[in-house]
Amino acid sequence: MPDSVRPRRRRLLAVAVFALALYVVLRAAGLFGGEDDNGDTPPPAKASASTPTPSARASGPSPAAAATSSYDPARYAAQVRARARQTGVSAQLLMAILYNEAYKPHDAAFERAWQKYKPDAAFGIADMHRATFDEVKQGRDFAGRSWGELPDDRDLAIEAEAWYLHDLAAQLPARRPASYATNDLLALGYNTGAGNMLAFARGATPGSQARSYLDRLHANWTKAGEAVGTD
Repeated sequence: MPDSVRPRRRRLLAVAVFALALYVVLRAAGLFGGEDDNGDTPPPAKASASTPTPSARASGPSPAAAATSSYDPARYAAQVRARARQTGVSAQLLMAILYNEAYKPHDAAFERAWQKYKPDAAFGIADMHRATFDEVKQGRDFAGRSWGELPDDRDLAIEAEAWYLHDLAAQLPARRPASYATNDLLALGYNTGAGNMLAFARGATPGSQARSYLDRLHANWTKAGEAVGTD
């Protein structure tokens, strides 16, 4: 066999092994269930009726906050309200962003398997990158926590999300063009970073992906307000 063929076959084998492993994780998370009699995918299993309580402890993830394969952001309304009060940001904005970020399966095993394939992937229900988390946690009550804990502790993910929005808000200029409301700019900053947020505040036009994120935020806004009580 030519030497040039062997590396190619090894790469194909590695991809196949990863695909199989990812399928096993997805199936374990309940994402490849059977179909009902109408040919539609059945809804996920109903989550536990017990709602986790907020925790500001820095000692480690709370078992009550551990992730499950069935995820509805509205179940974490109590945590969202608590973290919104703690950081002085809008609870409705916090919740709307959670709805925006609920497009992917928030299962801890799935997130870690995906992160091995894509090391720069975000973690947790608020989809936060490692560098952002490490910056946001400085001087906060979760400074001793690790980015790797986000898939398991949803309250920690919400707390980090809230403080990041708090920090973004502190960077907004007091006087700016009226094109975007404050919450819109903060959502754009959450999605694209502080530098882009400041450019939008000065009048720059968001690209298609940022515009799509903002459109989804508006679509989720009423639902988010109903979940937390409009603030």
